[in-house]
Amino acid sequence: MSENSSTQRVRLNKLIADSGLASRRHADKMIEEGQITVNGKRVYELGVRVDPSEDKILVNGKPLRKPLAQKLYLLLNKPTGVLTTMEDPEGRPTVADYLAGVPGRVFPVGRLDWDSEGMLLLTNDGDFANKVMHPKAEVTKTYLVKLDGQPQPHHIEKLRKGVSIVGGKVSARHLEKIKKSGDKKSEKYEWYKMVITEGKNRQIRQMFAKVGFDVLKLQRVAIGRLRMGALRIGELVFINDVAAERVFLADDPEALKVKKESYKGRAPSLKKTAQPASRVRLKKTGTKASRAHKEANTVKK
Repeated sequence: MSENSSTQRVRLNKLIADSGLASRRHADKMIEEGQITVNGKRVYELGVRVDPSEDKILVNGKPLRKPLAQKLYLLLNKPTGVLTTMEDPEGRPTVADYLAGVPGRVFPVGRLDWDSEGMLLLTNDGDFANKVMHPKAEVTKTYLVKLDGQPQPHHIEKLRKGVSIVGGKVSARHLEKIKKSGDKKSEKYEWYKMVITEGKNRQIRQMFAKVGFDVLKLQRVAIGRLRMGALRIGELVFINDVAAERVFLADDPEALKVKKESYKGRAPSLKKTAQPASRVRLKKTGTKASRAHKEANTVKK
């Protein structure tokens, strides 16, 4: 590697993330697996620094793209039966199938299970993705959950206090029973809104399994205070950096309820009925995905 001034050298994982190839966390995994060579030598050391102008960096034998000047932020309403990855050796549908027309390479921020649907962020901004996924950020994720059964108050309290699953102890920051529009009332099924900050593999399904219930349907509807709104399944939209930063504002339904109560009895205002600015921007800049939801669901896991 080049011995030039340290001001010209950057961390290898950051350079990979800035190229739009992967997040920093995924870049570290690629380095550990020996997928990266620098000047012909395979690199396994995390934290290594390189000089982008002098060092020859290859990823699986292909030159690393130069960092992208334009930062892209996108929001996809991921259908079920689609993998949160850019490619799959088994040929199953991936989120890459929905990115036709995107002017640059982007990658998913975090993951959403194969059998779950809803809001998924994609970007080429490695720093942003790393910040969203870092545990210290405690970014809230809000889900709508359909259960096979009717939990009792002691079940809900247990999930709020925390349960141990594969990966550690987790808890629901917020959990409440809701009425889902368009879903007929049933004595067998119930819907809940759940807010979590962790991101363990199949976390919500594991949590409800611990108290004896199966999850029939799982939909993510918000990350922080960035909400999916009326985005259709399989639809993709661009958002700007201001909207993207809303993911770092915690979604707190209890605080929202208190705020709404405080507005009761006040004179109506134009601001109260105005459409949120972020949603207007999404509609103006939105583009439809390249593959229909029906086609994606014809391929079984």
